[in-house]
Amino acid sequence: MDKRTIATGLPPRPHPSLPAGLDERSVFRTFFAAYPDALIVADAHGAIVLANPAAAQLLGYSVDELVALNVDALVPDGIRARHAAHRAAYAHSPKPRTTGTGMEMVAKRRDGAEVMVEISLSPLQSHGLPLVVAAIRGIGDYPRVKQALQRARYGEHLAQLGSLAVDSRDPQVLLDEVPAIAARALQVDLAAVFLLEPDRLHFRVASAVGALMSEALGNLVPNGPETPQGFVLAQGQPVIVDDYLVERRFAVPAAYTEAGLRSGLAVPLTDLGKVIGVLAVRSRQARHFGDDGLRFLQSLANLLATSLQRAQSEEALNHAQRLESVGQLTGGIAHDFNNLLTIIQGNLQVLEELPELARHVWGQHLVDAATRATKRGAELTSKLLAFSRRQVLQPTPVDAGLLLNSLADMLRRTLDQRIRIDVELAPACPPVLADAGQLESALLNIAINARDAMPDGGSLRFRVGACAELPRHIRNEPDAPGEPDQGFVAISITDTGAGMPEEVKERAFEPFFTTKEAGRGTGLGLSTVYGFIKQSKGAVAIDSTPGHGTTITLYIPQPGIADAPAINAVGASQVVPAGLQVLLVEDEPEVRAVVRIFLDTLGCDVTAAASAEQALLALRPDAGFDLVLTDIALGVGMRGTQFAALVHQQFPDMAVLLMSGFSSELLDADRDSPPSWELLRKPFSRDELACAIARVIGARRNAVGPG
Repeated sequence: MDKRTIATGLPPRPHPSLPAGLDERSVFRTFFAAYPDALIVADAHGAIVLANPAAAQLLGYSVDELVALNVDALVPDGIRARHAAHRAAYAHSPKPRTTGTGMEMVAKRRDGAEVMVEISLSPLQSHGLPLVVAAIRGIGDYPRVKQALQRARYGEHLAQLGSLAVDSRDPQVLLDEVPAIAARALQVDLAAVFLLEPDRLHFRVASAVGALMSEALGNLVPNGPETPQGFVLAQGQPVIVDDYLVERRFAVPAAYTEAGLRSGLAVPLTDLGKVIGVLAVRSRQARHFGDDGLRFLQSLANLLATSLQRAQSEEALNHAQRLESVGQLTGGIAHDFNNLLTIIQGNLQVLEELPELARHVWGQHLVDAATRATKRGAELTSKLLAFSRRQVLQPTPVDAGLLLNSLADMLRRTLDQRIRIDVELAPACPPVLADAGQLESALLNIAINARDAMPDGGSLRFRVGACAELPRHIRNEPDAPGEPDQGFVAISITDTGAGMPEEVKERAFEPFFTTKEAGRGTGLGLSTVYGFIKQSKGAVAIDSTPGHGTTITLYIPQPGIADAPAINAVGASQVVPAGLQVLLVEDEPEVRAVVRIFLDTLGCDVTAAASAEQALLALRPDAGFDLVLTDIALGVGMRGTQFAALVHQQFPDMAVLLMSGFSSELLDADRDSPPSWELLRKPFSRDELACAIARVIGARRNAVGPG
């Protein structure tokens, strides 16, 4: 008998309840063929002897092909060995088994694909047949199962993006991948990431899959509550569109309906609570998006926003580290340059006073030109030190309103008359704690930059007001200052000039970076502002857009209760006592020679040493030195501050004057030295040296008392 003819163990016979002409065998055959679930009958060895059309359809075979197989062929390769063991155990003790109990509920189709199934087994031994009936039901189409599978796929896609976010440090890689992942997971026709431009007037299409021509990569899309993207920004929450044909909350672009789009889903990209963009997907099927799709897209958007924020933070950190590295480099350069300037400037001053040159007009002219050049060189190093935050500051409470009004009056006389200058002061604005001279210089630098950005005239406005705390984006910077108890004062300088593109704004504080033509700027203006403000424990921010001007805001701490009011130092006599015994310690021979000449011409009795160790040999109790003048950096060996401390310990009445071309050394000395010590920055003139000596000698005499 052919296997396919076996239907039951019943002989063909009429049944009293059946209509005339029908027997039980015919009914059971028809029932087997018409049953909606897949039915397979197999023998004890797993050979398939019967299969119905539903089984053939579920598994991708014809009925004849199934009958030629063993049931092992319908089991995925990875679990085939376990299935064989289960089948052998079942053949040893056959009994009805409920759906899927103890079995892997996955079947392998003819094309190799796998399908989730429920299986019920029923042995036919009790009916005299050594066979087993397997009822198989595909459950992939069950709504609950489909939902679970979809969620699992969403999880896989999110895990894929998360892995990419960990492996890649380039935010553009993630931007390119997110629309592709969204399109695959949600089975949509279009997906795109829109990032808000700095002017917040437009979105830029940062990445897209299947984008419209109007939303192609790099295009700008208007921002406004009447546009799809602007509506999401205005709402600040996800927006689902069931059907663009009946949407009335915003204006649907004609390109959407022309492309056959019917439904859409968009979620905002947020960074620190602020919307920075939109992730949107669209489908040609109406009502395509449900709650699961919404949650998936939100998760995708959150992961992308976090990655973008991380990339931005890393870039800010790298930028800060670059600035710090340049600051250290420029500080070192300034130190060496100041030594050279001391030599040049000192020799020029000695040369200028030679009797032979006094009668030589052309020679005097050359010396004057060289002297002016050394002063410009000193100003340049001062700017480098300002950027590197290694200048010596004297912060005092400063009335920013008075300073700005005075500066504005000067600017009105000196800047282009076509530039209108306004000052806005908030009522009862507190003072700032800053070096008044450096603050004025910083504001002047900004004003000059603003003038250059307005060649045809414009408006320059200064605004001053109290500020309880720094803006959030500044507080999150790697080198953000601490928040003082008294808060800050914000000084904003706004011009109506050309503005800065993003790439220029990012480098605006770098030293030597300038967009001006050759010969029209050193590129140190804003870098000195940056260094001064940071050293003053404040912060600086730039807000600029091409064509819409620039605003630079300085956040400067307010004075604390312990900060003394501004006190003008009482001018000490500039007369150096005749015959003053000076121990000079300087490791640079030419600098030592220049300083010795200055001291000689001031009437001092000088003993010079090239190192602290050499100077210690000269410090006999009977040496009678009145003053130790020492450089801080003395090459290999003891530093000048250490030497001065030893001198102070052994001879507490001896005056100490420290000098250095490296302002950070002066800063450290200023912090760690006794108040009676004096600090002198290189390069210095003979008159500046005389003033410093007079001050320190005067301070020593006041401390010791008359006699």
